Amino acid sequence: MEIKIQSIHFDATEKLQAFIEKKVAKLEKTYEDIQKVEVQLKVAKPATALNKEVSLEVMVPGNTLFAEKTCDSFEEAVDLVVDSMKVQLTKFKEKMRNY
Repeated sequence: MEIKIQSIHFDATEKLQAFIEKKVAKLEKTYEDIQKVEVQLKVAKPATALNKEVSLEVMVPGNTLFAEKTCDSFEEAVDLVVDSMKVQLTKFKEKMRNY
């Protein structure tokens, strides 16, 4: 599984990147056939609350799943976006099992 992290209009710290990779790697426990994961970090309107946007795109065979969350911190947003992606992957896995 390839993980690509993009930080738009700022530089993500090593600590943040390591945190994201650790969290995203856990998605493989839910669905093992993930080909590529793209994480985009964006600071929306600077100096406001809820301005950290994280979008997560997961490429699986024949499909691309997408989730996006906005929070006060990137860590919180990554937690939420990974949780919602786990739900999507579980549903996708069920769908594939039914074919």
